[in-house]
Amino acid sequence: MTTETAALSVSLWQAAPIPLDVKISCKPGELLALVGPSGSGKTTVLRAIAGLYRPAGGRIVSSGEVWFDATAGTMVAPQQRAAGLVFQDYALFPHLSALDNVKIAMGHVAEPERSAQAAALLARMHLDGLERRLPDQLSGGQRQRVALARALARDPKVLLLDEPFSAVDRMTRERLKEELMSLRRSLEIPILLVTHDLEEAQALADRIAILHGGQTLQTGAPDDVRLRPVSSLVARLMGQTNIFDGQVEQVSQGGHTGCIRWRDRVIHVATTGAFRDGDRVAWLVPADFIAVEQAAAARGEALENTFPGTLTELRRLGELTALTVNIGAGPHEVLRARMATREVRTSALKEGSDVAVHLPGDDIHLMPPEM
Repeated sequence: MTTETAALSVSLWQAAPIPLDVKISCKPGELLALVGPSGSGKTTVLRAIAGLYRPAGGRIVSSGEVWFDATAGTMVAPQQRAAGLVFQDYALFPHLSALDNVKIAMGHVAEPERSAQAAALLARMHLDGLERRLPDQLSGGQRQRVALARALARDPKVLLLDEPFSAVDRMTRERLKEELMSLRRSLEIPILLVTHDLEEAQALADRIAILHGGQTLQTGAPDDVRLRPVSSLVARLMGQTNIFDGQVEQVSQGGHTGCIRWRDRVIHVATTGAFRDGDRVAWLVPADFIAVEQAAAARGEALENTFPGTLTELRRLGELTALTVNIGAGPHEVLRARMATREVRTSALKEGSDVAVHLPGDDIHLMPPEM
């Protein structure tokens, strides 16, 4: 899918005041999450698509209609763009009822159809019976549903969600996520979600675009970006912690198998990719793929990539438990694993115990060395 043939294609660039070098595209019915730290340009991209910000250079095309083209001098006004934008702080008119907040976005619909359609949208958002309430008479989740109904009232060709769940409590956030998943099945339009929540992005998105310093670093399916990042920077932005330096050796023909020399250890990997003998690399093993067991329970014949260590920390995170294991004396010989809490209990793992740690060669990913 090229950017120019997608339902939404965005290419933006400028040096200042906000550096941008962004290329993204989104298909009908697809949800693309824009992920990155504060100041990475996520909201600026959404504002540019909505027509609320004019970058120095670039081009935005929605379903074949050019909304912005810096070279041609094209800049379609926000009210003329079929874009539905949902802000994190709702941005509802406080003096208008829920129904009137939705109706105000329906200038293209004549009365009395406008009231009927607005009421139908509120009912679709599970707000029937609350049409006459003012925003301050609604809960945070209800206000966000009104904001979403108002965005859909424009019959948008693109739906833009700017941190839509950040202003509500955790339980409400989970319900809103479920409702968005249900709603999107009936929306054949591109949906862009700006979020800093990695779990949210991985649960909701078809693809993730990683932004940093206004630049698109990598775009792909959530698991591709999380497990096969193009760089250590992307890996860290995706929440990976087990990133180490090493040197490639013993590469088989075609690079299908090989090893990494990591300090005094040899780590076997399923593939070295384009890396060859002697290359310095950064390598990654995801925390949820690491196996930890009591040293006394380890197999008589040690598995490949299995090392002794000491379990220094256990931190329960609900259904999962985070484990920290020291496998050497140095600060760079610490592995962090995540296991099911039930499995941790069954294995009787405790802080201070001697353990065996197994690193799966199939799931070790090599990247260019950090500069």
